[in-house]
Amino acid sequence: MPALIPPVDPYAPFSALAHPVAVRELKLGDGGLIAILGPCVLESEEGASRIADGIAEVCARLGLRWIFKASFDKANRTSGASYRGPGLDEGLAGLVRIGRRVGVPLTTDVHLPEQAVACAQAVDLLQVPAFLCRQTDLLLACAATGKPVNVKKGQFLAPGDMQEVVGKAQPHKLMLTERGATFGYNTLTVDFRSLPTLRSFGVPVCFDATHSVQAPGGGATSGGDRRWVPTLARAAAAVGIDALFAEVHDNPEAALSDGPNMVRLSDLERLLTGVLAVRGAGA
Repeated sequence: MPALIPPVDPYAPFSALAHPVAVRELKLGDGGLIAILGPCVLESEEGASRIADGIAEVCARLGLRWIFKASFDKANRTSGASYRGPGLDEGLAGLVRIGRRVGVPLTTDVHLPEQAVACAQAVDLLQVPAFLCRQTDLLLACAATGKPVNVKKGQFLAPGDMQEVVGKAQPHKLMLTERGATFGYNTLTVDFRSLPTLRSFGVPVCFDATHSVQAPGGGATSGGDRRWVPTLARAAAAVGIDALFAEVHDNPEAALSDGPNMVRLSDLERLLTGVLAVRGAGA
């Protein structure tokens, strides 16, 4: 069984532990912080564009580099009747238009190996969902595109188990994301030892602050509690992260997916200001 605590000097500079990964003009792991922000799923291009504009204004005021995230399909909905998204072709086309207009890199979920090439042609960072992180064919297909890949750690895995995931993909174009671990039924918890453990594999590490407060399953739709997002995000910043992932919506109560754990757009600046303050204190 792999050790939980990485075989590295715990007092070593955080910036010395990983090889940077380029996402267009951005570099993850160069000592700065990148934000990955956007709605859970593309509900409409107009709505996603409105959210992207709001995020852009906040990040411009804070001088924060960011990547826009939205899914064209949510293949892991609790209920078969839940909204999944516009689909591959329409969704990717909408993402491209939003990215061009706002002028930021893009990322989206890839659920199947046969989606990898089309996604790589449209977005700048491919994202492998947590529940698919052990799917070898999917990992290899994403890596084969040559685009950087963000793999979310499965809720069912120990941090050390992700070393095998790194071995399947291209480490120089790979980043790993912590998004909580299963704690009994319908509950997640975060072990912050996971962040330096993941980074000890030589890759940049991201913390997903919104899925970490999710309450998976538990009925026809998953629940969550966005009140804890700032607490967990600041804690992750104190430990050390290269990127912060947070899903954002201008009206979470009406969102078609992940509403209970998404950050309200009007609260985003306060969230990011707190995270940046913690990072600055530890610099």
